[in-house]
Amino acid sequence: MPLAYPRRQRQLESLVQKLGLPLEAPIKWELLDLALTHPTVSDSANYEQLEFVGDAVVRLVSAVVLWENYPDCPVGDFAAIRSVLVSDRILAQLARVYGLELYLLVAGSATADKVGQESRLADSFEAVLGALYLSTQNLELIRSWLDPHFHQLATEIRLDPARLNYKAALQEWTQAQFKVLPEYRVVEVSQPHRNQERFMAEVWLHGNKLGVGKGRSIKTAEQAAAKVAFLAIPKPEIP
Repeated sequence: MPLAYPRRQRQLESLVQKLGLPLEAPIKWELLDLALTHPTVSDSANYEQLEFVGDAVVRLVSAVVLWENYPDCPVGDFAAIRSVLVSDRILAQLARVYGLELYLLVAGSATADKVGQESRLADSFEAVLGALYLSTQNLELIRSWLDPHFHQLATEIRLDPARLNYKAALQEWTQAQFKVLPEYRVVEVSQPHRNQERFMAEVWLHGNKLGVGKGRSIKTAEQAAAKVAFLAIPKPEIP
């Protein structure tokens, strides 16, 4: 059912067309409107619950895209690639592709908050996915336009392994299993000559050293240690 406010209805129809969806698609417009309403506009009628649903949706879509396109990819790489695809940075980037900031209702001081804009866009993007999913109870309104983005990004990430985010993947695992974050300990090993690794990082959990890595920066050393730790996690056997 269309919204009671024709101007807002036309705005949302414009967004739907940008997504490449037909206006006669079974979209629940009131949910899409809610998905683009920031909590500063309403304490109760805002995108927070839809964002919660959309968080699961975006993770599912990214997992299916990886499974369909890279059947020989190790599961550890799947997790690392997915952690990049569902990051706030990427989701905000996709939100900007479709001009989501033009449709997002924001009030108060948040309108001038440039620092929090990326987070708002990522949150609202997830909420839109949640609204589209709940409109049909499936991914029908999502995969046609989101899959190509994830496929292209996954290809770029696989060609540039430095973009694999094993730290995020490891953190996700430790939080799920133990409700804690891993600890990184970094030391500067030497003053490097050209192209030498300068830092060594260790990653620890509950007093156990999970992995060690080296790199030319603290960030790359931590990523290297996280990769060692994450790939060493015992994977469940398939019965």
